[in-house]
Amino acid sequence: MKEREANFELLRVIAIFMVLVLHYLSHAGGLLVLGDSAAPVQLVGQLIESFCIVAVNVWVLISGYFLSKSKFKVSRILQLVCEIYFYTILVTFVMNLVHSAGATSDDVIYKTTQFLFPISSEHYSFATAYVILYVLAPILNKGIEYMARREMKITISALLVVFCFIKSIIPVNFATDKMGYDFGWYIVLYLIGAYIRKYDVRILNGKKSSLLLYIFSALASFLIAVIFHNINLNTGRFNYYATVPLHYNFLLCLTGALGLFSAFRYVTVQNRKISKAVRFLAPFSFGVYLLHEHLEIRDRWVTWICAFIGDIPNSVFAYIVHMIVSVIIVFVCCVFVDFVRKNIFEYVSRKCQNTRLFKFIRSLDENFKRARE
Repeated sequence: MKEREANFELLRVIAIFMVLVLHYLSHAGGLLVLGDSAAPVQLVGQLIESFCIVAVNVWVLISGYFLSKSKFKVSRILQLVCEIYFYTILVTFVMNLVHSAGATSDDVIYKTTQFLFPISSEHYSFATAYVILYVLAPILNKGIEYMARREMKITISALLVVFCFIKSIIPVNFATDKMGYDFGWYIVLYLIGAYIRKYDVRILNGKKSSLLLYIFSALASFLIAVIFHNINLNTGRFNYYATVPLHYNFLLCLTGALGLFSAFRYVTVQNRKISKAVRFLAPFSFGVYLLHEHLEIRDRWVTWICAFIGDIPNSVFAYIVHMIVSVIIVFVCCVFVDFVRKNIFEYVSRKCQNTRLFKFIRSLDENFKRARE
């Protein structure tokens, strides 16, 4: 099981790199724009996007795979919340300190609300849904534990129909569809990950076939996006459905994530140096997301990078090189900041472990443990 954990830690690190690539493409003009003819850079960017769009689904599948068997801890939820507040409050303070904050007198109250209540205001859409999922985990785990296999199959299938299948084939923007950015879709992925672990389900029997599913799903998603972009360009129709291939709950995004997830069940990280590096980097993945997606940073970091390495090129090869260098720089900087954050948290934990608050939190964890027993 430890080897499998190492495999998925590697996949988690790859997933956060994919997220950085997704955000780079969206801020660097690397995606198709409805109503505009496709430039070569945009076609290549859309192709890269199709391979990376599975990142969040993969992350939540991994969470369902492991959290469904882990012990629920109040302290872990509080740690997640504290990590979120560390970035929302600290980054906002620093940006104001250097007079670089983006809030104006017209929106200062709204922005302040987003910084002080990041989960309720969806400062980070992923973090909000992920925290809610984590809170619901013990309830989900109880259901997973006592449900029969057939019951789980029916439940997951019904949820897939509602959240995935219908929206993938009907070109209508349903009111209930949140494009996979909400905790409802995360629950579906969590249950799928838990089902795979509970019954040791093999999606495909082998690394090659799993990778082929991932590649096929990405290429098919790209093809659909290009086809409907051209239809929209010529007719003005399908304004909504042309964007559907980039939704997390699109069918091909799900199959691509399952293919990549399945492939890493057959991967073995044999090189000790790589394994050690992965184990070091994996815990900082969430921090990388929180820092670069802060409201004061998310729309500006590409511009800041350009000030150091030059403007975004127009040629395909140069654009890809610029993207790779930018993503690596952001990843390294974010890991460094989260490394500092981690050490601060550990220091505070050591100094405050005998305080009433920390003792109370530990007692809550013990109560949950005894309740399970």
